[in-house]
This record gives sequence, C-alpha cells and structure tokens, in this order.
Amino acid sequence: MEQPLLSGESGNWSSYQHVGRSGIPTASSVAGTEVSVDEIRSAASAPSSHYPPSLHGALVSSPEPHPAGQALVYQGGYGGDYGGPRTGYQRECLDEVEIRELLIDHVGHRCCWGSHPARTWKIHAVEDCNVYVGTLDTFVEEREVIKETEPYLGGNIDGKDKGTELGIWELDLRSQFPVLFVPSKEVREKIPHSETIEKCPVCAGRRGTVCNTCNASQEPGHNKENQLTQCSTCYGRGLIAHKDGSDTLCVKCNGTGKIPCPTCESQGLIKCKTCNGSGSLLSRNVAIVRWKTLSTRKVNATSGAASVPDEVFHRAKGVQLCNTQAHQCTPAYFADSYFLNKFSSEVIADRASVPATARIICERHTISVVPVTRVTMTGRRQSFSFYIVGNSREVYLKDYYPARFCWGLCPCLEWLKV
Repeated sequence: MEQPLLSGESGNWSSYQHVGRSGIPTASSVAGTEVSVDEIRSAASAPSSHYPPSLHGALVSSPEPHPAGQALVYQGGYGGDYGGPRTGYQRECLDEVEIRELLIDHVGHRCCWGSHPARTWKIHAVEDCNVYVGTLDTFVEEREVIKETEPYLGGNIDGKDKGTELGIWELDLRSQFPVLFVPSKEVREKIPHSETIEKCPVCAGRRGTVCNTCNASQEPGHNKENQLTQCSTCYGRGLIAHKDGSDTLCVKCNGTGKIPCPTCESQGLIKCKTCNGSGSLLSRNVAIVRWKTLSTRKVNATSGAASVPDEVFHRAKGVQLCNTQAHQCTPAYFADSYFLNKFSSEVIADRASVPATARIICERHTISVVPVTRVTMTGRRQSFSFYIVGNSREVYLKDYYPARFCWGLCPCLEWLKV
C-alpha cells in the first residue's frame, strides 16, 4: 500500500480486536507516517552499521496489509537477504534492460531529448536511497479522581445511603469511548453515591467571615458586632468646619463622629463567598478520564538519501511493509530481512512510557519504506544521474541530460505557444 511520504494519509481498517471488545472504530488516518526532509537528512547522516547493503532494495514488491486480525505481520522483500527462508513475495529487482526502458520512456516524452545516452551509455552505479519509517502508537486510557464542592442550598443528595460508591475503574464509559488512536479526548464523570455535606472550612459554618475593616485586630474566627468606624465626612469631630469659623452638625454621623462599618454594616461578618452564606458545602468525587495516543517514531535512511533532492522525496510514496495491531505489540518478523527485524525491535523498545494512572487499550505498529533508487550512467567522459521513485517506478531527471537539443527553451516555447 502506497502512501504519501509527507502527508500521513493511509487506508481505513475495517475490524480489529480490542481488550475483549469489538466494533470500536479506529481513526481513519495512520498517525506518525509523515516525515520531514530534515528528518531524512538527519537520519542519513547518523551512523547505521546494520543497514542492509542491498543495491536494488528500493524496487521490490510489497504486499497489501490485511485489515483483519490481531498482531498480523506482513513480510516484504525489503532490506537485503539476511537469514531465514524466503517468503512467498518475490523481489522485483531492476536489471539493466528495465532501467534503460524506464529512462528511454521518460526521455521519449520530453521534447528535443535524444535517446542515444539512454540506449548506449554504461550504467555505472545503482544506489539504494531508501528511507524507512517505523511508528508505534500506544492508545491509553487514564483515570484520576478529583473532589468538587459547591454551596449546599438544601435538597436531596446522592450519598452512600443510596448505594455503594463505585471505584474509578468500575465506571462504565462505553458510551463515551472515542475512536481508537485519536490524539486526545477528555470527559468528566460524576462518581455515583459519592456526595456528602460538609461544614464550610472558610467560615467554619458561621455563614460569614470576619470583617477586616472594623475588626482587623481580632483573631481569625472571632468577630464583634456593632463596631463603629470614624466618620469620613467630619473625621470623627461630629462637626463640619466652615471658612467663616463657624461649625455645623455633621448630618452623616448625626454629630457622633462614628458611623456603622460600610463593609459589614457593623454586623462583624461578611457573607462567605465559598458557601454563599449557607455554611455548608456539597462535596462529590468526579472522575477525570483522558484517552490519548502516545506515539513513537524512528526514521532510518541510507547515507545516499542525504543527497537526494527534496522534490524527489515530496513525490515519493511510502510503501507500508507491516501494520500490526494488538493490545501490546511485539516486534514484527520478516523472514528475509535482519535489518527490518532489528529496526522493528528498536521502535518497540522506544515505546513511550505510560503514566501510572493509565492503562494500555491498544497499540499499532507500522513500518513503511520510501523507495528511491539513484542510477548513474557514464559515457564519453561524462556522467549523469537520475532517480527511480516508488513502486510506480517514476523517473526523475531534472538537472542534466547530455542529449538535450533545445538548450532549455522548450518551456518558453510552450508558454509562448510557438
């Protein structure tokens, strides 16, 4: 199955097994298959002593993955002949005749390009520029309990007298279960029979807190009623002074120089905001359930891939060599490839760590190859290279071909419709 190297699109899976349950859909796209050119360059520059020395490994057949079953491994002919019996899938290595036919066909569709070099020049080298992408997606379900409170204003509650409180992993959330391998989803679910009524810890059940305006010196939890504050109009004199030297009675404090506390009206308490003045809180346990996909990806490339033009990788299609799905995946097995077996084991070994509060629901392991082969031809003390890309064997030749007679004017003439 071919899929774009840089887009991550893939086919749908119609069925699978999941912890004793079936019929739960999977996400439509295979996550983690997209790979950037920078990743390819980085992987190509990294040492890789176990990379297969196959020259024609890029141009072989690969089986279509079977959608049903659990932990299915699909064996292909990539990666060199290392141990084990040959599988039923035969290699389709290119020979000199096929390489020339592909190049001659490509040249024949180009205006003013001669076929003489393609027919007669010597094939000097055929280089494997494959890029391998291995992914492991671990779909987990994480649950934790938090405590929620709200002011209790009366009414019935769902307490332990109504039944036994369920444990967090006893909650049935099948109706909330998402599509497998979605990036993330979170739901909040009240735990039945977990409600209780508690005294408000802020006001200690007194329905109010001590007023700091008129009772700032009191210890926490103590209050005094009928406390008065200095009148802000007459500054405690009880009289208002005028410019002519006369005094009049302050009407705001009625000549007493004191007024009730503007914050609490001299009650000594302010309505508690936590319990809304009720003095009690309704407490319940709430389960926070998160489903998320933890992804691990590894990219491996030959050293020759570092010099492949970016546009070649953009048009290349990834061929999926294996796609396995199980409760917990194990390394894939390829009977004819030591490299792919080791590469798969490395991807599985890099499995993302699962939080202690989570459980693994399902895993998906994929290995894909981006087939790119570089061919170098020589003749008349000159040389040129071209690329054969993907299973469709598309030829890419851009920079130089020795038998071009239009000197690069064909695109201009086509634009001018000459």
